[in-house]
Amino acid sequence: MAERTSLEARIDAAAHGVLARLPQHGLAGAAIEFLVFGLKQAWACLFGGLLLGLIMLSAVAWPAHAGVARYDALFVAALLLQAAMFAFRLEKPSEAVVIFLFHAVGTGMELFKTHMGSWTYPEENVLRLAGVPLFSGFMYAAVGSYLARVTRIFDFRFSNYPPASATVLLAVGIYANFFTHHFLWDLRWLLFGATALLFWRCSVHYKVFRFRHRMNMLLGFFLVALFIWLAENIATASHIWLYPNQQAGWQLVSLGKFTSWYLLMIISFVLVNLVHRPKSFDVA
Repeated sequence: MAERTSLEARIDAAAHGVLARLPQHGLAGAAIEFLVFGLKQAWACLFGGLLLGLIMLSAVAWPAHAGVARYDALFVAALLLQAAMFAFRLEKPSEAVVIFLFHAVGTGMELFKTHMGSWTYPEENVLRLAGVPLFSGFMYAAVGSYLARVTRIFDFRFSNYPPASATVLLAVGIYANFFTHHFLWDLRWLLFGATALLFWRCSVHYKVFRFRHRMNMLLGFFLVALFIWLAENIATASHIWLYPNQQAGWQLVSLGKFTSWYLLMIISFVLVNLVHRPKSFDVA
């Protein structure tokens, strides 16, 4: 079983005390397994969910003439959230490393993409770097936090996991393409092909409550990317940032951005598995 934080161990023990008395088989047993799956997913995306909630709340409740810019308030709130999660042992030090790495990766891309006009941050604020509000890096950190936590909470084990060196090369190629496609060819479809080649035989085996389940990794990538794309639609509806086609009025984020998140999420997944060596399904 994956190592839990001390708080998670107490919550897990209390939950098992209740759930263990419930039916194990049939529709009732399946419903319990599905309920636990949803609760664990919500727990895994705790940081991202709280951050998205703050973004939505600020969109409707932030005063128009407040003395502090909304972006700056979100930056301070994200810092406090991250500090609280660490202080209350809601995440492990190794997860904080993944979050920091993806925060740095995301901030670097933000600086370049906003310079190229891929998207804009329409509001003024003080805490920014070259036009990029400092809170923006935490949105990438939220993805890293989710992937690091879900790996541990569901005790991920892998079968047919590709060589680490190949996954690193794939991640480097994906990250480079986010920059080079502005000047050269966009190689995302080649990168999709490389992803399929590396992971089509790979499966993740995850423990929900009573049972261990199996999912193909390519399907897992798709579902996580879809979830992030839906969250991005909510965030842009709050005008936290805007794409060029949303300047005159909000529109659904293009499916092209879904493919971008699919690839960007793979970078975070590779970073997680560099910090947490992927466990084989054969390991007890």
